[in-house]
This record gives sequence, C-alpha cells and structure tokens, in this order.
Amino acid sequence: RYEPTWGSLDARPLPAWFDEAKFGVFIHWGVFSVPSFGSEWFWWYWQKEKREPYVKFMDANYPPGFSYEDFGPLFTAEFFDPNQWADILKASGAKYVVLTSKHHEGFTLWGSKYSWNWNAVDVGPKRDLVAELATSVRNRTDLHFGLYHSLFEWFNPLFLEDATNAFNTSKFPTSKSLPELYEIVTKYQPEIIWSDGDGDAPDTYWNSTGFLAWLYNDSPVRDTVVTNDRWGAGSICAHGGFYTCSDRYNPGRLLPHKWENCMTIDRGSWGYRRDARLRDYLPIEDLVKQLVETVSCGGNLLMNIGPTHDGRIAVVFEERLRQVGSWLQVNGEAIYGTKPWRAQNDTVTPGVWYTFTPKEEKVNAIFLNWPVSGILELGEPQAKPGETQVKLAGYRELLKWVALGEKGMVIALPQLTPQQMPCQWGWTLQLTDVD
Repeated sequence: RYEPTWGSLDARPLPAWFDEAKFGVFIHWGVFSVPSFGSEWFWWYWQKEKREPYVKFMDANYPPGFSYEDFGPLFTAEFFDPNQWADILKASGAKYVVLTSKHHEGFTLWGSKYSWNWNAVDVGPKRDLVAELATSVRNRTDLHFGLYHSLFEWFNPLFLEDATNAFNTSKFPTSKSLPELYEIVTKYQPEIIWSDGDGDAPDTYWNSTGFLAWLYNDSPVRDTVVTNDRWGAGSICAHGGFYTCSDRYNPGRLLPHKWENCMTIDRGSWGYRRDARLRDYLPIEDLVKQLVETVSCGGNLLMNIGPTHDGRIAVVFEERLRQVGSWLQVNGEAIYGTKPWRAQNDTVTPGVWYTFTPKEEKVNAIFLNWPVSGILELGEPQAKPGETQVKLAGYRELLKWVALGEKGMVIALPQLTPQQMPCQWGWTLQLTDVD
C-alpha cells in the first residue's frame, strides 16, 4: 500500500497504457465559453486585473451590473451531442481524452453537491455533461476517459479566506476541493486525474498526498489511473505521475521521467474564442511536428480544443483532429506503443525524428520534409549490407539504400505524384536490422 508521502507515491509505477497511448485530446469547456472572448481566464482578466480589452468588451455588449455569474444560464449546450464528440475523438486517432470537469471559475460540469447552484445540472444546460461524455466515449470508442480538475477557485470566499490566513486554515479544500475530487473519482471512474491550479498554496494545504494515497490504494480506478504533477506549489515537474512542467512543454530532448506536452490548436487560448483569426490556429504541419518531436523524446501529446457555449466542436478543430487521425492511420506504427531510440533526431538531416518499435525491433525515421532530390541522407542508423531493409509506411515496395561507412545511410525515395503520396505531412521510414 502507498503511504501519503511523496517518497511512497512517486515510487508507484505509471500504468503502462499511458506511455503506449502517446496522443490525447484536451477539452476546455465551461462558463468561459459564453463570452468566448480573449481567454478562458476571462473572469480574472476582467474583474481582477481589469484588462482594458475585457472591460471594454463588457461595457460595449452587456448591461451595467452584469456579473460573471450571469453568464451561467447562457451556457446552454443545446447542440451538445456526446456521440458526435466521441466519433470525432475516435477519428482523431487519440487514445485518451481529458475534459475540464471544473476550471478556476469553480463551475462544475456535473451536478456536484459541493457546488450548489454553480454547476451544469442546476444552471445552464441542466445536464450532467461529464456523465454524458463519459458514457459516449466508453460506448463508442476505446479511448481512456480522463478529467481535469482545478484545485483552487479564483473568487471562492472560502479560498480567499484561507489565502488571507497564509493557508494555515483549510476551509476550502476540506469543504469543496477534496470532496469534489472524491466525488468525480467515485462517480465517473476517470483513468486520468489532471490536476491544475494550486493558487500558490502548498500540497500540504490541499492534502494532495492523502488524496493520492486513497486514489492509488482504495479507489475504483486504483490499478489504471494516472495522475499529473500539479498538486500544490513546488510539486510541478517534481512529484506525481507524469510530468507536465509547464503549458506547451516541449524540451526537444529525452527526459528520464515520463512527461506530457499539453498544448492548444488555438495559439492564444485554451477555451473557445469568437475573436480568433485563422492564423491563430496551428496548421496541421505544426501539429504533426509537435506530435513527432514529443513522442521521439518519450512524451505524450495532449492537444487541446475549446467547444462553444452551445456544445459544438468548431469545424476548424474538427478538421485538425481528423487530419491528425488520417496521418496516424498511415504512420501510427511509428507512434503508438513505441519507445525512444538511442538518438532522438538525426545528426545530418534536420527535421528527422526517431522512434523504436520494440515488438518488431524496427527503427522509425519520421521525416517532415520530402527532399526535392528524392534522396534522404540519415546520419544515425548503422545499416548492415544484405540485411537492413527500408520501407516507406503506406507504400508497398522496399526502398533502395546505400550505407555510408560505419554510420549513416542514403535512401532513394520513390518518385511519387502528390496524389500517390501515402500521406501529406511527414512520412515514416521503417528500418529493420539496423544498429
């Protein structure tokens, strides 16, 4: 059994499914999806920091005295079709999904008995959004279902009181935050608990180790659940399950501990923004590059979308997810279930990243630029004449190659028209019998 200490909890092996999955989808959805302006931090920027664009937006579009709570009934979700969401998630090739059960605004997407009149069953949709998505994902896909949960809440009076007391009192975690965590685990049995937002309070204030000990020892998901590293000030990149270290974390090198790169398709926000421009959305080439770099360095990619207040996944997000899925249909063997190779990227040709498939002892060289010459030089693999075979994923015939001394090889790519290409944004060479 695990003790409620970091020493004991950090020794728990990460359930194998998480490392094998490689790719997940993050969904930021909540009351912030109603103004859908600027950022999911709308309430904070408007009321606390009084940032000019937010203040002007409210003055121009809402009556005097309109409060953030007044957005609650406008969070309507009338177009929310959990089956459609599940089908898009499946088509993306993702192996897990993480939904914001509660962001820093404190509004829960389930009918929490600890969030009276500030939840999706009492206000707005009058639906248990967490339950509906969990059911559809489990019935229609093989994705693992996970939940994001913010420890703190910006304007909760109990949290503000504890903060005033330098966190020597713990009214907020004992009456709100912790009961919610136990509630979502018992009720929805998520296989990921993605914790966030410590409000600068230490893990002792949140009793994070006590909760995690229960989660790993006695909860209904104790054998399969994975957790991140955001459990109080000082725990990020140091304690917990997989490390996230910071938003959009992509170190570009192999790390000794399992990590995740959580990033957004919309560069400017995690929640939906009506004021986003096309240039704000990452193109598919950038998303494939992020995925390949992350996986080759031992990480998972968690790619975020923000649905609308009425429950739609905007077509630009759907298109990106389906594009990633079509790329993975061709190149998935170089991603799912792989391990990092001895080299992460090539020493001679930039934009070439390596993964290793242990079952078949294959080295995958994923190259992001198709050379104009039709010749690809790799500086890392040590080929064996007469034994090494080179295959292009999605193309039937073996490719011709020449070894370059002790290390490196030159590969002749097939001459293909754009229509004949197995995919459009990055290609995989599968090398067998190389050192």
